[in-house]
Amino acid sequence: MSTPCFVANWKMNKTLVEAHDYLTCFAQGLKREGSWEMILAPSYVALAAVARQIQSLSLPIALAAQNLHHKTEGAYTGEVSAAMLCDVGCRYVIIGHSERRVYFGESDALIAEKVLLARRLGLLPILCVGESREERENQMTSAVIRRQLQTGLGLNHQTFSSDQVSFSDCLIAYEPVWAIGSGKTPSPSEVEEVHYDMIRCMQAAGLPASKMPRLLYGGSVDEKNIALFMKEPHVDGVLAGGASLSAERFMTIIELGKKAKNG
Repeated sequence: MSTPCFVANWKMNKTLVEAHDYLTCFAQGLKREGSWEMILAPSYVALAAVARQIQSLSLPIALAAQNLHHKTEGAYTGEVSAAMLCDVGCRYVIIGHSERRVYFGESDALIAEKVLLARRLGLLPILCVGESREERENQMTSAVIRRQLQTGLGLNHQTFSSDQVSFSDCLIAYEPVWAIGSGKTPSPSEVEEVHYDMIRCMQAAGLPASKMPRLLYGGSVDEKNIALFMKEPHVDGVLAGGASLSAERFMTIIELGKKAKNG
């Protein structure tokens, strides 16, 4: 059984003071028993301060960035490179979040460049995939997610070799675009079906079970539905947005998720 993983994506929220208070609260209420992993993705400007506080409080939290630029360096005003993220203490980076795809027009090809660069420079991608409401209504969910997955991971590249490539440290987050922030969610069985389809897609590309990434669900995850999702065999964790902004709520989500997954 894979280690349950809980990712908190703060998006464009929290000042430095608010981030400090969150982690202080988290340290005081955290139950450390059991096997699980938490990843925190604050804003760029909070990364360094959050990294220092995680270390000073000895919190079992890995740091993630919410995005990165697809070039290593250069005249790209306002952008942040993989090397900068590594330097500040990031282990993971979220790539291809639906808000980046929808609001900023990021294409499958651009996202694939970011994944490749992140892996090459030592960052572990949290690759996000998901369909729009229109795509879902037109029965295109499987085709869309398979395309995003194959392109993002380079599974359809002619030089791909499962003997040389491992994604076991990476994460794939299924986040249906129509569910994010809407309060609406697919059923746990529908999420399980999508996750199993992703596994078949990666198996078809020659990736063995030992080199598979863990699969997360994201999209209006909260303390009311976390246990239902985590009970599904191929849901290894969650990527939470709004529900992760409260330290108390997110600790509850972690506890309920751990209990559901570990029985």
